[in-house]
Amino acid sequence: MNKLAVVALGGNALLRGDDKGTIEEQEKNTHDTLENLIYLIKEGYNLIIGHGNGPQVGNILMRNDAGTIMYDIPSMPLDICVADSQGGIGYMIERQLRNVLKDHGIKKDIITLVSQVIVDKDDEAFNNPTKRVGKIYPKVEADKLAKEKGWIFKQSPKVEDGWRRVVASPKPIDIFNIKSIENMARQGTIVIAAGGGGIPVYLDEDKNVKPLEAVIDKDFASALIASKINADEFYILTDVPYVFIDYNEPTQKALEFLDKKDAEKYLEEGKFGEGNMSPKIRACLQFIENGGSKSIITEATKLEDRSFGTKITKNYE
Repeated sequence: MNKLAVVALGGNALLRGDDKGTIEEQEKNTHDTLENLIYLIKEGYNLIIGHGNGPQVGNILMRNDAGTIMYDIPSMPLDICVADSQGGIGYMIERQLRNVLKDHGIKKDIITLVSQVIVDKDDEAFNNPTKRVGKIYPKVEADKLAKEKGWIFKQSPKVEDGWRRVVASPKPIDIFNIKSIENMARQGTIVIAAGGGGIPVYLDEDKNVKPLEAVIDKDFASALIASKINADEFYILTDVPYVFIDYNEPTQKALEFLDKKDAEKYLEEGKFGEGNMSPKIRACLQFIENGGSKSIITEATKLEDRSFGTKITKNYE
């Protein structure tokens, strides 16, 4: 039986730091990243792919703002913007992956799902929104929008009179259609799911599905899928070949192997950087704690060379 792996593509899979964000740039980056997944497919892995959407959903929100200001077009809520980005990015990944598979003579079905992910509407994250979304506004405009729309703003660390909307990033607890995702993947279909962390929803007292103004971390959502379907391995593809402790410090050290105990110790000591690698480590630990055998964090081009990448397991292998 083929192994089953969940692969979370980092933001740099689609947009690089110096890119303008054109469709040509995104398509090339996507194609180049997906080329590296051929190794796993040839090794006999069935795949589920998750992906980020940070820059893209930010652009959608800015188009929202421009349309409202210039043409009085009603703006769409954040859940619809996340759904828009899921569809657009999923389509781009699916199309580019079909081209990559064709070049390697591989025939596989690929399906993109617009995924709704269940969160707790009382998650403590809603008491302290931290995820920045959309454009940067001057304070006068930010105050006006806060009053009109009930949005919460925090000052940008990069712009003196810059304020940016922040929303909650609650933990994912479940995902709709998880059985279908697993069944399709185990039958050999490549499934693209929970893009951008999924659309955050909750169930009200009547069990109706309701949206929330929030964004979900794509690594936690991908780890949730991996745990729910008992995947063999969970991959996070990012822009570095290893996890480092004390990154960019004189004491920087690359970690090729990491067990649960040491990972938790380094997290507690703040060795990974809270806004950078720590969420990825926590997502990997979530998978391990729920029975997963191995999580790997690496750079996409290093995937085939098993000497690269940080392998996280319950105990040192």
